[in-house]
Amino acid sequence: MEHPTRPTPPERGARPADASDATRRAGAQPPAGWGATRARRRPATLGSRRPLPERPPVRASAAWRDGDPVGRRQFADLGPFALESGGRLPAVRLAYETWGELDEDGSNAVLVLHALTGDSHVTGPAGPGHPTPGWWSSMIGPGAPIDTDRWFVVAPNVLGGCQGSTGPASTAPDGRPWGSRFPLLTVRDQVAAEIRLADLLGIDTWALVVGASLGGHRVLEWAVTAPERVESVVAVATTAQTSGDQIAGFHTQLAAIRADPRYRDGDYYDAPDGEGPHVGLGIARQIAHQTYRSAAELDQRFGRIPQGAEDPLEGGRFAVQSYLDHHGDKLARRFDANTYVTLTHTMITHDLGRDRGGVEAALAQVSARALVVAVDSDRLFTPAQSERVAAAIPRSGPVRYVHSEYGHDGFLVEEDQVGTLVRDFLAEDVRTA
Repeated sequence: MEHPTRPTPPERGARPADASDATRRAGAQPPAGWGATRARRRPATLGSRRPLPERPPVRASAAWRDGDPVGRRQFADLGPFALESGGRLPAVRLAYETWGELDEDGSNAVLVLHALTGDSHVTGPAGPGHPTPGWWSSMIGPGAPIDTDRWFVVAPNVLGGCQGSTGPASTAPDGRPWGSRFPLLTVRDQVAAEIRLADLLGIDTWALVVGASLGGHRVLEWAVTAPERVESVVAVATTAQTSGDQIAGFHTQLAAIRADPRYRDGDYYDAPDGEGPHVGLGIARQIAHQTYRSAAELDQRFGRIPQGAEDPLEGGRFAVQSYLDHHGDKLARRFDANTYVTLTHTMITHDLGRDRGGVEAALAQVSARALVVAVDSDRLFTPAQSERVAAAIPRSGPVRYVHSEYGHDGFLVEEDQVGTLVRDFLAEDVRTA
């Protein structure tokens, strides 16, 4: 669920510069005097901490807005839209990007669905309109596992997103951002919008629908909602039904955002820089990020190392605290708090079996060939949930595992492993066609 930034070698992930793996492997010691007795220290108070380095103030929202650089985005206007909750959107637009060429018979179309804080920019550099590089760049392109010399790839920004698709930051009919008035969405609403997009693009059947995490929720929903339009699916690090534990974790993230007084119940878009709900959004991200990485990785990577010269006994931070601060601030500078709330709510309500006789009955309706991929150290969407999905889909093989110490983020970090699985799955389809 990490979002479109890839870890940079050799550390595979953003981290405090003063707590490098190389230093730790070399037997780095805490700052001089860190183990001294309290008698040698100046007093510290419960709320004390060293001030963080100053950065430019955070905008109230980093959502893409009309008038911003378009980049590679294209737009599809889908018309009015009735929602599962009973709400209605008078007009829906999806932003999307494409790569490759659609065959005359439309048989080579691939749909790629992003995770919580991702967007349509799956591959390609950062640039005007795209503040971050593609989040799965090695997966898509000429000669890549999803080879754009053969496949026509479509990647939409999800309904409710903040990178060009209709969402809480979009302009409502009265000319103001939707904000607190934006209706509740479900995964089924999001897939219904993507079905309209496929209709508009003239794509009757997807050769492959692939996605991870929240994107994987939509992969499975596609396979059940429109089985006649999906030939094969790859569901990575995902689940058919969110669990009580997952709902609890998502709830605390929403509570962090809503408790920020600058959230203003969702109507903050006219706030000046530095006066938006970036604190609440940053805390929500920190809570989430603990589930994106494994306990073993965080302990091995950071342990109890102080952050640089900071002394935790004098209000300073441990390196892992700095790491979480970094990721919280980073998301607040590129995302939108209302969008985070909207999309997290779709995960809370995600249940493939709702009104379909239960999860197993719903998955039994899937006619597509399926590859289910789990990350062995994933503590967000657990391997057991992937096993349940694979066991219930008639044309699924056994769960294939990505072996990683990085937890849920393994689907991003271990692109080589994921890419090999997808490449082999698509090659098998060619051999059996």
